[in-house]
Amino acid sequence: MRETRVSADPTRLPPFAPGMKIGLFGGSYNPPHDGHRAASLIALRRLDLDRVWWLVSPGNPLKDTQSLPPLVARVEAARALARHPRIEVTGIEARIGTHFTFETIAWLRQHCPGVHFVWIMGADNLATFNQWRCWRDIAALVPIAVIDRPGWTWSAMYSPAGAFLSRTRYDETDSRVFALAKPPAFIFLHGPRSALSSTALRAEAALRGR
Repeated sequence: MRETRVSADPTRLPPFAPGMKIGLFGGSYNPPHDGHRAASLIALRRLDLDRVWWLVSPGNPLKDTQSLPPLVARVEAARALARHPRIEVTGIEARIGTHFTFETIAWLRQHCPGVHFVWIMGADNLATFNQWRCWRDIAALVPIAVIDRPGWTWSAMYSPAGAFLSRTRYDETDSRVFALAKPPAFIFLHGPRSALSSTALRAEAALRGR
């Protein structure tokens, strides 16, 4: 399997090849933390993925971005933390000019023919997934894997999006074939859970800075 090779430019597309199974893990990564890495390792192992791409967003449309550090700094910090040959970090959204997850996934599917993409999110994001633009269309584009997080299991599953996606839920015992599932498809993965969050880390840093 021959991969398309690219440079280390933080906004370039990572290497890929037809037939690869790639998890997409989006976020501001402000800051990146071990919870991101732990979720990625669960996805790599349980879903039998070839890669996980961390999509470092230029700015989340649902959040205040006025104090957001520069994209290059967040990409560099994420790469330093990832420390894994199968986790790729990219700010591709800044290059292609997408602002919403649906737009990014649609672009990737068009420009990476033959790649099997899976969208990865934490249970906390599933709880508010119905607030994302075109969230049902996202579910129609790619299988969605949700990683459990402390305190979010039930609120995520009984959220509007959780109830909607439960109709297409895969059992965890089928996780190794999930990346090849025809969307809409949904799986909820349990494993070692991390309570770390970027929001909490920023709050702690702000308190230390007083």
